[in-house]
Amino acid sequence: MNANTCLPVQNFHEIVDTVQTNCHITDARHAQDMTMCIFLLEMREYYRWEYTIPFAENLPKDDLGSWMVEREKLWATLEDSPYQPLRLASGPQDPFEVAAINQDLVPQGYVYSAGLGRFRRPHFFLGRLHRAQQRDGFEVLIADCEYARDLIAPPAALLGNTIYIRREAVKSFLWTKVEEWGWKQQDNALGRALAYYDFKQQPDAELERMTDAESEAMILHELGEGQAGRALDDAAWNEMLVTCSRHRPELYARAVRDNLADCLVTLPTLMEQASHPSLHFYFANFEGMRKKLFPLLVTAYQAWVQHGDLKPLQQAVQRGQQHWLKTGQEMIAAQHAGVTDTRLVEIGEGAGL
Repeated sequence: MNANTCLPVQNFHEIVDTVQTNCHITDARHAQDMTMCIFLLEMREYYRWEYTIPFAENLPKDDLGSWMVEREKLWATLEDSPYQPLRLASGPQDPFEVAAINQDLVPQGYVYSAGLGRFRRPHFFLGRLHRAQQRDGFEVLIADCEYARDLIAPPAALLGNTIYIRREAVKSFLWTKVEEWGWKQQDNALGRALAYYDFKQQPDAELERMTDAESEAMILHELGEGQAGRALDDAAWNEMLVTCSRHRPELYARAVRDNLADCLVTLPTLMEQASHPSLHFYFANFEGMRKKLFPLLVTAYQAWVQHGDLKPLQQAVQRGQQHWLKTGQEMIAAQHAGVTDTRLVEIGEGAGL
């Protein structure tokens, strides 16, 4: 499982096995929540990670199929299992006690994370620490080689005051985008972003370079999430999300907060730094509910592409800062009023900008 360059940590392989078991338990409980198309795409990349197959290399179809069958059999044995504690030098730790676990692991060159993602699905990973830094009051832990992970590998996450960036997951995400554009080679935001890179002549070097750039953009988004949390009151926001009993209101709420985070930090910083490849890549991935709620931003991006004028984009971002903050506050107020699902959908549907 990629654990071939370990630092001398007591019972390291046992820790890896425990984290991977917890990952399997999560997959056993939640893999069926995905659409079949998404499930198959994620399983392909999971297999690639597990067998360290280079991105440019085709996967063996027969072996992949057999592996999927065996993996689903394994999940069937674990679905009702409890998550296991990690046995560290300091003693056993609940797998969700991330800060305590990293007190042991980070000084030895590792980084661990566990948290709840979309629709309260738990995610776990254990990786080698690539770099640690402080940014605007937040600790940023960047992992490269991953020793344990679950089926879904979020490239970035904010837990408390710590931002986690997973370079392996970032690379996998970017490579799927490179492949996606290669099939049709359309003149779109993704094509404009990739035009700054020479993937045809030096794919490995350019993937590293793009990983550096987009990891920074993801850090900016998570810093924006942190600022959004402070403005909205994280405790109240999380309480509101927990009360959502259906997916649709949660999708609206997460889109509102994502748009607020990007208006506060991501987009202003990318424009200020003239990070044009990352700006184009941002809009290549501006989709779903975020895009539905914020058509003004798409119009402003198109004005920049056509006329080279960033002013409409700057104005849209400035409007978005107040608009999405106000919308988020209305969503929290709906939770306090006790009509969360219905009212969140109404607020979301009326929040377009």
